[in-house]
Amino acid sequence: MQPEHNNPFAEGKALLINKPLHWTSFDVVRKIRSTIKIKKVGHAGTLDPLATGLLIVCTGKFTKKINEYMSREKEYTGSFTLGASTPTYDLESEPENFRDYNHITENQLHEATKQFTGQIQQIPPAHSAIKQDGKRVYEMARKGMAVKLEPRTLFIKEFTITDIELPKLYFKVVCSTGTYIRSLAHDYGNVLGCGAYLSSLCRTRIGEFTLENAMSMEGFQEMAEEMKQQSGKK
Repeated sequence: MQPEHNNPFAEGKALLINKPLHWTSFDVVRKIRSTIKIKKVGHAGTLDPLATGLLIVCTGKFTKKINEYMSREKEYTGSFTLGASTPTYDLESEPENFRDYNHITENQLHEATKQFTGQIQQIPPAHSAIKQDGKRVYEMARKGMAVKLEPRTLFIKEFTITDIELPKLYFKVVCSTGTYIRSLAHDYGNVLGCGAYLSSLCRTRIGEFTLENAMSMEGFQEMAEEMKQQSGKK
């Protein structure tokens, strides 16, 4: 194992990673930790397993910057599916409560987004990692226990429908930290009266950091190997 004082990752790096589908954010952290052989590794803002896109992973001394990165504005793209809801507000659970959506006009789809721009109140999903009485609320929800979460104030700068292929709608959202896009899908479906759930999600930006500049996990491992070889030559 390379000594930490010789390890460039221990000095601190902010790695821009394109999180793979079905990986948890901690899966990425764990893989990076085992690759670079240091303990101080953390991510700046969770992405759900069914989401892809930009994850900032901080190493070494840069772990002190995690809260700073987490507080920055986020940008997402993805799709909602109309005509049903799910208990988790996404495809982690099976669609239910099927309703007709064919009467909803294109104009209504665009107009409904206006209720969710600016400063709004949002209730997080019951199936989320928020802690209540020391327990993750999703653990309580999975056991069928009643979960009551208070609304949170947040800011959505932009919420636009970019394409319509019913029952799917494609969107772009620019929002403050703490926004649950799953809750936005659920609430949007309620306003339309037909239900909706999040069917795909990609985080495309955190502050000034963009997905275009992120690397795959394979790309990261190649970079780490190159850095290891270079530091070994010194």
